[in-house]
Amino acid sequence: MHAENTLGSEFSVSSETGTLRKVLIHSPDRGVGKVIPSKALDWLFEDIVHLDTMRRREYDFYVMLLLWFLDPEKIRGRTRDLLADRERTFFKPGSDSYFRSDKVLEFEVLLADLLEDPFLKQRLTSSVCGIERCSYLTQDYLNTLVPAELSRVLLSGTLPDGRMLFSPVPNLIFTRDLGVVIYDHLLLNKPATPVRTRESLLAQYLFFNHPFFAASRSSILELPDDTQSFLRPDDKFSREFHSATLEGGDLMMVAPGHLLIGNSERTSLYAVQQTVELLFEKGVVSKITVIKIPKKRDYMHLDTILTPVSRNVWVLLKSLGRHSDRQRKKDVMHYFAAGQIEEQLEILQFTSSSGSPRRYDNLEDLLTEISVQDLKSSEPVKFIYSGKGDFPYSEREQWTDSCNVLAIRDGVVFGYDRNDKTLEAFREAGFEVIDAEHLLIQFEAGHRHPDSLHQVLIRFPSAELSRARGGFHCLSLPLVRDPW
Repeated sequence: MHAENTLGSEFSVSSETGTLRKVLIHSPDRGVGKVIPSKALDWLFEDIVHLDTMRRREYDFYVMLLLWFLDPEKIRGRTRDLLADRERTFFKPGSDSYFRSDKVLEFEVLLADLLEDPFLKQRLTSSVCGIERCSYLTQDYLNTLVPAELSRVLLSGTLPDGRMLFSPVPNLIFTRDLGVVIYDHLLLNKPATPVRTRESLLAQYLFFNHPFFAASRSSILELPDDTQSFLRPDDKFSREFHSATLEGGDLMMVAPGHLLIGNSERTSLYAVQQTVELLFEKGVVSKITVIKIPKKRDYMHLDTILTPVSRNVWVLLKSLGRHSDRQRKKDVMHYFAAGQIEEQLEILQFTSSSGSPRRYDNLEDLLTEISVQDLKSSEPVKFIYSGKGDFPYSEREQWTDSCNVLAIRDGVVFGYDRNDKTLEAFREAGFEVIDAEHLLIQFEAGHRHPDSLHQVLIRFPSAELSRARGGFHCLSLPLVRDPW
């Protein structure tokens, strides 16, 4: 296996905006191109996508810019040729010219490494065949495949001859949901839907067995197994209060010692309680803020309604911010209408040293406090609203991930080009907005350098990626960031 790791094997994340040094991604694989309309929602995709466009005109730009920021020697002097190359072998795991990096890690490549071990290969193949109900002869056949091809089959569900053996795992492109790094620990997920079971299983094998993570194996955390939950009714109450489901999009290490957890459509209250108890017991963090968000497909995770841009700037859905809170207090219906529990926003903060939680009235008060007290920002706190906060653009652009940006470092973020009003709001807040392809050419020509960027949103083509319902925050699992 390729066990060398020049950065060391430790996980290390203490904020959402510290300079990114190591990240786990998964490029859209051939299974994504097999999603059909009748199964798209079952597989948690909003629509079918054009795979070649998603890769060549969108995701490959993302990979190239990650390399420029994290591992520039892999791409310097090659950018123009790569932009013109129609074969894209540089981006294809398993090809001779694949860029293999120990800073921009590809899930499929690491899985292929793992499958070089005959014992792990047989064990993992048996596990996958068990949950996918494959025949014994099929299991034997899969064990004859070379590691790189078997890795592709386990991820895409597609055999080398093009036949589909089992469903793809198209959501694995959203590596954020596999877990979250909290300081030097990795907390693994427990997916809310059966369609994500295979990707969760593969992630467990990967993190616990790949040499790249060997030094940190004792720092990998999992929630306890649910006991007797299968005896309870499969209803909304039981799923919320007796079943642990936890996804990485609901967890944010926003500042040293401070973790945000979203109680959402995908992360149950039972899992939130287990997470709080586990992290406090092990002394991993000292403060956890639980944000109960409306249980709607629109807001499937916490990072679909807010993400940090810098230590004093946040992008946010305005209807869940302070303005909405003030308006409700002037609204007669707020006091007299029957409220729907799943529509309410509630915020409670717990500390390891206090038994009584603190309540916040709205998100903006909480985020302001994080910027000022936790991140020690001396600059005024700013909120950039999805769609400039104007209906219907705020809701339209939140749906296409305007609030789901990835900070490469403090004040430099990746976002989608289709959210025009939100991009205007970034400009009005003093940010430069620049196209990804143009910036790549500038880097290659030496006219700009990644370290010189400040207050910049890099916008990427997103016609296909946005159909999958996840932005760049979802498309990344940061493993190492610089500390504050």
